[in-house]
Amino acid sequence: MHLDHDPAAPAAETIGFDDFLKVDIRVGTIVRAEPFPEARKPSIKLEIDFGPAIGVRKSSAQIAARYDPEDLIGRQVAAVVNFAPRQIGKLMSEVLTLGFADTEGRVILFSPDDRVPNGSKLF
Repeated sequence: MHLDHDPAAPAAETIGFDDFLKVDIRVGTIVRAEPFPEARKPSIKLEIDFGPAIGVRKSSAQIAARYDPEDLIGRQVAAVVNFAPRQIGKLMSEVLTLGFADTEGRVILFSPDDRVPNGSKLF
């Protein structure tokens, strides 16, 4: 799947509200982060705690250009928690951690301004 990071790209095709509701976006706290040199693009392996209902899930995030693993512990991030797991190198990524590209194409993590309970759903 190709994701277009061009801010001048047109909006995607229109979907119904029910389609949006199928995407389960939750907030979680990063409890472990380590370099992922086996990935094709500079990435970090994350373990994110989404609270008691979902638990801790693994993710590979292409964020190594902007973040050091040790600085990520305790940070809250948003992720899609209901995609099928995806094999990325030796890691089975269980969630899609969300972010936006800066002007240089480096990913900036998407997170709430203030702390919210782990597992809180985006609406």
